Amino acid sequence: MEYNLEFIKKSDLIDHVEETINKYEGNLQIWDLSLFNKNIIDPIKMLFDKVVNAYSWEEVIENEIFRQRDKSNTNAIGYFHQNIFKYIDNCEVPELVWDVIWEPDNGIEVAGKRYKRAKVEMKNKHNTMNSSSAAATYAKMMSELIDDPECVTFLVEAIAKRSQDIPWVAEFEGKRVENERLRRVSLDRFYAMVTGEKDAFYQLCLILPEIITFVFENSNEINLQEDTVFQELMDMVGGDKETESLGMALMMLGFGTYYGFTDFEKKDGC
Repeated sequence: MEYNLEFIKKSDLIDHVEETINKYEGNLQIWDLSLFNKNIIDPIKMLFDKVVNAYSWEEVIENEIFRQRDKSNTNAIGYFHQNIFKYIDNCEVPELVWDVIWEPDNGIEVAGKRYKRAKVEMKNKHNTMNSSSAAATYAKMMSELIDDPECVTFLVEAIAKRSQDIPWVAEFEGKRVENERLRRVSLDRFYAMVTGEKDAFYQLCLILPEIITFVFENSNEINLQEDTVFQELMDMVGGDKETESLGMALMMLGFGTYYGFTDFEKKDGC
């Protein structure tokens, strides 16, 4: 594997990718019926999904497992984006308050002035904050500008609408609030700042597929096993794949304590 990234060692990136994969808890454990229904499934939606999309029951169940896994795996991706900076010069990943602190030797120039450090809040997507969360984050960052006059604060977005490095403009009680030291920065721009390489994030994206595949295929800690949900449901209905039988099994799973379902007894042909 050819490796030409200068801002992070190959061994460090491999270690970080392995740590991230190991946080994919939803994918690295067997999903059985109890785990599948841990948050209680929606059998009605699954029935509509099957008919409208012309899915088999096995496809419906696999899609639901993927959906549930994906919710937990989002946290693993957040870990990847944040903690990679502990391997990059002049960056720190503190345990509390801020996701990343960047303190380059020559400071950070913003609006013609130079500051010692940037304190970073990271978000995976631009739309993951509701209005109250955004207001709280903005207030936190604005307060830090007062407490630490030698810092700037960045909201770094991994999946931003566009490449950007702009003041974060907010509105409170109908008034526009803006401060050059409080900024919204896309992930590519942040990589460019901390590494000094304009296309650093692009370079990382090019090598990442090979690194992930290499780690996944060579790690002794990663052991994937087959899920048992579909087979357990099949056992419940005696191997009958018909819509009515598996549909009722899923309804019993989701509505097992509801009126009518508590007294339901499986009959031949159901």
